[in-house]
Amino acid sequence: MTDKWAFDASDGELVVHTGVTGRAARMGHRLTIAVTRWRATVNWAGTEPVGVELVAETESFEVLRGEGGVKGLSGPEKVMAKSNAMKSLDAGRYPEIRYAATDIAKNDGGYRLTGALQIHGKSRDHVVDVRTEDLGDSWRMSAESLVRQSDYGVKPYSLLMGSVRVADEVAVSFTAVHAKDD
Repeated sequence: MTDKWAFDASDGELVVHTGVTGRAARMGHRLTIAVTRWRATVNWAGTEPVGVELVAETESFEVLRGEGGVKGLSGPEKVMAKSNAMKSLDAGRYPEIRYAATDIAKNDGGYRLTGALQIHGKSRDHVVDVRTEDLGDSWRMSAESLVRQSDYGVKPYSLLMGSVRVADEVAVSFTAVHAKDD
């Protein structure tokens, strides 16, 4: 086994799912946003992972779809939603979101990663449970994690004087496949 695995968007997907809150929440869209440029590494000591790092380029967010709302999400509205997200994240100043885990414990179905998540220039401890699946010639890894934007100094986008707001908590999902030969 090699001592380092490397992944990027060609090996899987990193997706953010938002919710909507506020008095007029039914007017807003729950967004599915792909992160199109990211890279991850897993460092190994023998047969055990000892370090994981994932870096996502903030400006690579792409709004895939919006569910709910009064009407469907149009192309120009997707562009506006991305622009609003970039402003909330201050993407020009903070071009990357990083996660680095140095405490990795085996659990049922995979591993529990404990490390630091850095968003908007602020770092906090964060735990991620990664599921692993043996596909024969490769491994599939998947994870879902909830992130509260305000914990990182990010003010979720709102409109109509706060009557429609992006929910503070977003769900992040990750899936990747790595060949056993690599």
